[in-house]
Amino acid sequence: MIPFRRYFLKKQFKKKLIENEIHRVVSDEQIKTVGIITTDEISKWVNVKEEVENILNLKNAQIYSFGSHKDDRSFKSFTEKDFNWKGNIYKSNFKIFIDEPFDLLIGYFNKNNLYIESAVLNSKAKFKVGISGVNQELYDIEIAETPSKTDRFFLELKKYLVVLKKLEN
Repeated sequence: MIPFRRYFLKKQFKKKLIENEIHRVVSDEQIKTVGIITTDEISKWVNVKEEVENILNLKNAQIYSFGSHKDDRSFKSFTEKDFNWKGNIYKSNFKIFIDEPFDLLIGYFNKNNLYIESAVLNSKAKFKVGISGVNQELYDIEIAETPSKTDRFFLELKKYLVVLKKLEN
């Protein structure tokens, strides 16, 4: 069933990208709430949530990690099985996260993955930032950095957010 799910998800993804491009409005509000979407692989060697809170001086960031393991069903993770064959998210906790209108969503992953990219695309976040080289249509700002250079990524992000007056120095 997974190949059908992937096919329909890809179809829905392309359709939603076009809709998003037409209707996207970038918020000019200050950032108070932050959501992070990353992978279990990255989460194993860096605490992205802690880095965001420390460097950007923001509290209560929320994070979800994509895991490819079927057994990994922790509260703050999602897998391909959390998407139905139409590409909709049906895991209630993850759906709530995606529907949250965060002031900032950070896509902290550097490899193409249809499920993670769909999560970013479907997010109701007002401003989206990510690592360049994945899918430039998903983000308002892309930063060219590797995930292992977490502090450099977030320091660069902070510079942009201060210039855009979305964050105070």
